[in-house]
Amino acid sequence: MDNSGKEKEAVQLMADADKKVKSSGSFLGGMFGGGHHKVEEACEMYCRAANMFKMVKNWSAAGNAFCKAARLHMQLQNKHDSATSFIDAGNAYKKSDPNEAIKCLNAAIDIYTDMGRFTIAAKHHISVAEVYESELVDVEKAIAHYEQAADYYKGEESNSSANKCLLKVGGYCAQLEQYQKAIEIYEQVGANTMDNPLLKYSAKEYFFKAALCHFIVDELNAKIAVEKYEEMFPAFSDSRECKLLKKLLEAHEEQNNEAFTEAVKEFDSISRLDQWHTTLLLRIKKTIQGDEGDLK
Repeated sequence: MDNSGKEKEAVQLMADADKKVKSSGSFLGGMFGGGHHKVEEACEMYCRAANMFKMVKNWSAAGNAFCKAARLHMQLQNKHDSATSFIDAGNAYKKSDPNEAIKCLNAAIDIYTDMGRFTIAAKHHISVAEVYESELVDVEKAIAHYEQAADYYKGEESNSSANKCLLKVGGYCAQLEQYQKAIEIYEQVGANTMDNPLLKYSAKEYFFKAALCHFIVDELNAKIAVEKYEEMFPAFSDSRECKLLKKLLEAHEEQNNEAFTEAVKEFDSISRLDQWHTTLLLRIKKTIQGDEGDLK
């Protein structure tokens, strides 16, 4: 379908909206009133133009048009509409300019926090974190936004949403070798979920991750941690994760490379280990003398 006409129409609408904004602030516009009304009309025209740009997949132009609408809404003190337009702008820019997307999403977040809408602000902090993760590959900044989202969710008593954000932070901290912070997060989320009948199955996974982080730092720490988790959460003792940890600790103590690799392979044949677990297990294995550096 040929949408080239739509793009021309959108460009014309933008020009007409710009004129309306200029005339609303002119001497005559002010004298005869109607300035406010013209700005409202311009807002609507920018939004219509933005949607036309979206139809032809001109994401930068759509983002720019939504941004103009957002600023005018702010001028009119329509905070909610301004935030919505900034989000629309951010979503359009995600497809063409990640840095501009982040600016727009942050502008919306500032409005929502000012209005006391912390749950919505948290949701958009996650959106910003995801742009940093996938588009800009800036893990430190992604962590900061996930942490802020978790704080807002906690403040609003949305604990399961807060935990999801914290687990993202824990995963990245372990990758960045910030093991102490990762341990604290996994232990905290594990303790929060182990008494919940619907979530307690996941608790063993969080304690497993915490123990692996302990293991990299110090073998004795890992032993003490495993005992502590068994005491806190008796179901952990019977889990395959706990049995694997005990086998790995034994192999490590004996500096037995083959036993370590065999235990991992046996576990992996039933429960597939993902990239995160594999990375940490390789780091532990490298502390065994004579290690070849793989798990095969």
